[in-house]
Amino acid sequence: MGLVDFLLLLVVAAIIGAIGEAIAGYSAGGCAMSAVIGFIGAMIGGWLEKSIPILPRNVIHVSGHSFPIVGSILGAALFVFILRLILGRRAVA
Repeated sequence: MGLVDFLLLLVVAAIIGAIGEAIAGYSAGGCAMSAVIGFIGAMIGGWLEKSIPILPRNVIHVSGHSFPIVGSILGAALFVFILRLILGRRAVA
């Protein structure tokens, strides 16, 4: 994986994480934290799409890695909601 592919992967993960944060109504941090949440959301989303066959299978392929869009966003929102329960309330401004 080259530098451009890695940066593109980070951008996609950050966008997914930011959408998950917006849905959950909680900000866990800046852009780097959004990227981490996006990666974790993609892992949770992959598991959700296998477990719940009703979810649409829209997938983005970035440098050999696949991101299930709907599942990743739902997974990121679920992860942020769990963070919100553990860390306390801090609303998105």
